[in-house]
Amino acid sequence: MTYVGLNHYLNSLPTQSGSHLFSGKDGRISARFFNARLSSVFQPIRSSVDCRLLGYEAFVRTLSLNDQGLSIWKLLEHATTDDESVELDRLCRLLHAINFFRQTVMEKSDLYLSVHNRLLTAVAGNHGAAFQRVLSKLDIPQKNIVLQLPAIVPSQRWAITHVAENYRRNGFRLAVHAQNIEQAFDLLERVRPDVIKLHLHSSLADKDVWLFEDLLRQAAQQACLIVVRKVDQLQAFHKLRELADDRLLFAVQGNAIDIARSNLIDAVVKSSPKFQVKNGFGDKSQQACC
Repeated sequence: MTYVGLNHYLNSLPTQSGSHLFSGKDGRISARFFNARLSSVFQPIRSSVDCRLLGYEAFVRTLSLNDQGLSIWKLLEHATTDDESVELDRLCRLLHAINFFRQTVMEKSDLYLSVHNRLLTAVAGNHGAAFQRVLSKLDIPQKNIVLQLPAIVPSQRWAITHVAENYRRNGFRLAVHAQNIEQAFDLLERVRPDVIKLHLHSSLADKDVWLFEDLLRQAAQQACLIVVRKVDQLQAFHKLRELADDRLLFAVQGNAIDIARSNLIDAVVKSSPKFQVKNGFGDKSQQACC
């Protein structure tokens, strides 16, 4: 698919690193913030049943030759003001959207874009309206964007509800972060998001399996997708694979499955020598995707 507005914008970008946004020789778009050069990497989100690509989460990185770089938030989190953090937050979402949709290999995949914690209270007014206008100008399909709200503490419950309502009013699908299954139930009922990104801090204990399955059933009734994130250890990955069921759908994301890269991968399942999946995704002879 051709995005006319985006292509016009890309053709107008300079190649000089002194500009706010600029194009590199490899096609990647970079941004300048303070003295840091930033670009995008994308980590796949996959179905737990058949490894099908459902979407990508975007992360900002300082540009490096090894395609990974450093997290800019770790470098600047304690150095920037609220206004500067909001500016960086908006810049990152624009940068990610451009770098994602300029790669046409994944036209039907969703792009998950994070909203930084400071944005919840630092912005007064209509959350999402400015980003909606930018997407429209670039002809980028808003229906493929999922905005991720950050994990919260109890005192921020009012803020995340308010922000969620604003983003939803502006036509965005929403993902929220849950630190445990109990919080996921609360968010499912109170915010009614499209996606819950659930962090299981260790391999799912047997006593919690029934609770997780109950969460999946309730989420399915509300057309909410559960994504188990930070699946970085093989033990946790295999435990989740045992729960994979066509009747209780969920998704997985983490370094045990795929690492974040600047280039999008094909929708077709890729083989990797990284490790052998015990039961395989789909075909039992297949290896994990990477």
